[in-house]
Amino acid sequence: MNYSRKTPCENCPFRNDIRPYIHPERVEEIVGAPFACHKTTEHDDEGEPIETGKEQHCAGSLILHEKMERPHQMMRIMERLGQYDPSKLDMNAPVYDDLEEMLCAHEEAHKKLA
Repeated sequence: MNYSRKTPCENCPFRNDIRPYIHPERVEEIVGAPFACHKTTEHDDEGEPIETGKEQHCAGSLILHEKMERPHQMMRIMERLGQYDPSKLDMNAPVYDDLEEMLCAHEEAHKKLA
């Protein structure tokens, strides 16, 4: 997975300036591990992701991890290998400040849909 994205896309689930749209359980899943940007992920006929080698790590996820000062293991490895530079991220992008804020927003939106 490539770590070159610097800013989240317009409908990134990590953005705090759009209506939250994913299930709260999914929030915990995607924050807990490397997460490919949906704009760079291809899917098979059943909708399952296919690894093509062109996937880019979600910039919103990278920014959230950096804000929390909790980079996941692959972020640290890629930084050591020179494949990821956190100083190039757009830290002013509209991204949640931490997991709790993101989770609360998505839970509230989910309750309104129920």
